[in-house]
Amino acid sequence: MCSERWAGASGGLDFGGVMTIALESMAVSMPEVKGHPNRAGFRGVLTVVDAPSQRAPSGSGGRRVVLPRRVAEAALPSLLGMALDYAPSFDRHDVRRKVGVITSAEIVGRNLEVGGYLYARDFPEIVEEIGKEGRVKIPTLSQERDKGGAPAAIAAQTEGSRLRASLAEAVERLRSLTSGLRASREGGVPFLRAESEGAGAAGLGMSYEVTDVVLADRRAKVWTLTKVTFTGAAILRKSKAAYQDTWIELCG
Repeated sequence: MCSERWAGASGGLDFGGVMTIALESMAVSMPEVKGHPNRAGFRGVLTVVDAPSQRAPSGSGGRRVVLPRRVAEAALPSLLGMALDYAPSFDRHDVRRKVGVITSAEIVGRNLEVGGYLYARDFPEIVEEIGKEGRVKIPTLSQERDKGGAPAAIAAQTEGSRLRASLAEAVERLRSLTSGLRASREGGVPFLRAESEGAGAAGLGMSYEVTDVVLADRRAKVWTLTKVTFTGAAILRKSKAAYQDTWIELCG
């Protein structure tokens, strides 16, 4: 774990009767294994509560969304033990590429903060990328490039890997589209992923995945979520995240 967590803690810091920080947290107790080669601690902000997303997440039909604090608090248990995934281009979710696990989650102010472990030995390139770009580092487009102008990390992939990634992205987009159309007919929202199109902030952030979504008013311009179940999260570029204030970094 990156820092000590209090499982199930709630409340705040009181100075002279003034509540300054509201806190809800939960954690899974993991045995400490000093120097474990396949564990690299991470922490970061997964999303912001009580504030509209800057962009529309995947699955929302072009609408921005609000995750109220009380809804996020109720869903915290479903977030523990869920996987952290990524796509090689860091521009979307890919639930088949699970590179870590979330072991703690807490709401501090408006930030839903998470922590856990990356599979460092299985995915050393992910650990290296977060080490370079986490939190305050430079964006992917400024990395060393090959002769064709592509980032070196991406250029190093084989043609087969790039083709599989492209096909997987196409399939995922089609699934998202068909799910959205089906949801419109059935009046429900099967899932949301806080990924988005367009440019924005530099660096790496995170994006949540939720299902069993219930809305306050489906006709509203900004959807307010009244119930969700977290099914995981993804590492992606901030420019592709629906919430621009997320971040991720390595920790001891």
